[in-house]
Amino acid sequence: MADKPHMNIVFIGHVDHGKSTLVGRMLLETGGIDPHIIEQYRKMAAEKGKATFEFAWVMDNLKEERERGVTIDVAHKELTTDKYYFTIIDAPGHRDFVKNMITGTSQADAAVLVVAAPEGIMAQTKEHIFLAKTLGVNNLIIAINKMDATKPEYSEERFNEVKAEMEKLARLVGYKPENITILPVSAYKGDNAVKDKGNLTWWKGPTLYQALDMLPMPEQPVDLPLRWPVQDVYSITGVGTVPVGRVETGKMKVGDKIIFMPSNKTGEVKSIEMHHQPMQEAKPGDNVGVNIRGISKKDIRRGDVAGPVDHPPTVAKTFTARIAVLNHPSVITEGYTPVFHCHTAQVACTFVEIQQKLDPKTGQPKTDDPNPKLLKTGDIAVVKIQPTRPMVIEKASEFPQLGRFAIRDMGQTVAAGMVIDVEKKQM
Repeated sequence: MADKPHMNIVFIGHVDHGKSTLVGRMLLETGGIDPHIIEQYRKMAAEKGKATFEFAWVMDNLKEERERGVTIDVAHKELTTDKYYFTIIDAPGHRDFVKNMITGTSQADAAVLVVAAPEGIMAQTKEHIFLAKTLGVNNLIIAINKMDATKPEYSEERFNEVKAEMEKLARLVGYKPENITILPVSAYKGDNAVKDKGNLTWWKGPTLYQALDMLPMPEQPVDLPLRWPVQDVYSITGVGTVPVGRVETGKMKVGDKIIFMPSNKTGEVKSIEMHHQPMQEAKPGDNVGVNIRGISKKDIRRGDVAGPVDHPPTVAKTFTARIAVLNHPSVITEGYTPVFHCHTAQVACTFVEIQQKLDPKTGQPKTDDPNPKLLKTGDIAVVKIQPTRPMVIEKASEFPQLGRFAIRDMGQTVAAGMVIDVEKKQM
């Protein structure tokens, strides 16, 4: 796995348009799941009167989801193609769009937007594509699914109609045509998913599997200053203090002097290891353990971020962000203090000011609500936030990896967003 470049990919789209079935199909045909498990699910699905749900159950492995036939939580699965090793994030459709960024590693590099050919664009299709753009997902594959259910079956004409609508929508929210691939597929029958075109004989383009391999490599932000969020800190006898984490930007070399914020502690990189192999330098994407001279285990903690002494990570007094409220049971008002998950940090932060609401279809400020007092599920807004204790967070325009966050409360992701601006805290 480790010898292929890693990418995170999220499957999004309107409820019941076949996201989970498509993911199940991809996993089955790439060897990510045993055929006999699908067979077992097929029997169970038929008994429950849920025929055609067997693939979806690969992802929906919670009992309640099987009974209702909908995706409730976010599931993670691995998919390997010729070129990449993917972590698939299957996002619940009916819950708007949940992006599990909790570990800081599941920031989607690309998205597969699933649109059912018979129905075409639905309300959530629009919201999901705008959200994908809002949250910084720049590469998009649009899979026009359920081609076996068009009238007539596998209708090229219907595919072209939906394709034209999707191209228009993608342009509207700001996607560039060169960053989009649109293709037909039948997740349930397997046409044009992995191996062959099946009944889609008229289609001359790639299968979904081939399209995944055509995605551009995630950029390696080596020319930015070092940002290395700490996942854990170990104290190893005979070695010393060893923080572990994934390098997000820049490089770290043996002998470098680095500073950990917000702990404000400086040390020297004595040695770097990845998978128990010593290395001289670590680059973005490398998950490394680093022995630091001059720092004890008590000095630093998970959520700290290391950077160069002359360009330390930014500790925020307050920050302004654009957020999307994904799933909140009531309303968000000023004074609300949920937990923000950003890179490896988890810090309670307070909504100080709701500055403006944006139109989810266009991203433009809403004129009918110039002075918003509350936010509810589905709202997109610009807000000012104050962390309750020191935390490192960066502008998304400068360090995208440290400028995106998820907001969690009551055991669920209630919102997600990206940082527009940071007011620095004087340390």
